[in-house]
Amino acid sequence: MTEPTARPFFSIVSPVYRADILLPELVTRITRSMTTITADFEIILVDDRSPDSSWASIEDQVGLDSRVLGLRLSRNFGQHRAISAGLDFSRGEWVVVMDCDLQDQPEEIPALFAKAQEGFEMVLARRHERQDTFFKRLFSQMFYGTLGYLTGSRQDSAIANFGIYHRKVINAICTMRESARYFPTMARWVGFRVATLNVEHAERAAGSSSYNFKRLINLALDIILAYSDKPLRLTVKFGLLVSATSFLGAIYMLIRAAEGKIQVLGYASLIVSIWFFSGIIILIMGVLGLYLGKTFEGVKNRPIYVVDEFIGANATLPPRI
Repeated sequence: MTEPTARPFFSIVSPVYRADILLPELVTRITRSMTTITADFEIILVDDRSPDSSWASIEDQVGLDSRVLGLRLSRNFGQHRAISAGLDFSRGEWVVVMDCDLQDQPEEIPALFAKAQEGFEMVLARRHERQDTFFKRLFSQMFYGTLGYLTGSRQDSAIANFGIYHRKVINAICTMRESARYFPTMARWVGFRVATLNVEHAERAAGSSSYNFKRLINLALDIILAYSDKPLRLTVKFGLLVSATSFLGAIYMLIRAAEGKIQVLGYASLIVSIWFFSGIIILIMGVLGLYLGKTFEGVKNRPIYVVDEFIGANATLPPRI
């Protein structure tokens, strides 16, 4: 075993959930790939309070290699908060973020690092042939298309968490303490010189994704509300459009009334109009309520995660915690 230095050259951060049987292979493949670059690295496995025996598997890996660190959260906070926890505890000059399901292949890390050496602080892995189901790819494209439109930024459905990031990028991301967390958008927001690199995307080694349709919808709402005020702008524009249409309709009705062409006011049209405008009012109030709720959640200033255990040869709290 190699003892960790005061500050390793590399940190590999991976959030863990329902991956107990995958962790031995994950650590082995990361170690094999990293040794082609340097022996000075640490692997931080963040257990997002997985209901299986993932923590026991992490403890086993910590006992086998002093470069492996285990971080366990007090409850399930979600993948992107778990990533934030790993970043807070990372110490490397370069940090790799990757999922634990082995769809992000550790063998791609040397290529990402080689690309970074061309003068980039951030290199994002682009999955040019995603090994996901048709419906997941379709939803991902719809999600990123909508997110790009509402945030006014370019989004690529082939890019997720996997990538390599310089310490100054990670430090900038760690200063962002808002409650709504989405790592890819946060990484893009901080800027710096960024590049993408096509990588091979593997099939999930075991189990299934913890993201069901409901969780994906909730994640999408959180991201849109946290990083864009465009829904508010759209409601204003829609309100103006409805008002303009109503004004034109009123003029048309007055002209017809003056010509004596309106004899009896229609009951059906009146009811339909009431339902239509009531729906618009409720919709606008709902959008405002969502933003107000997110503001209320943010002003509480609660921690974005709570650590239960931190184990490893160099398991000390970082200065920013």
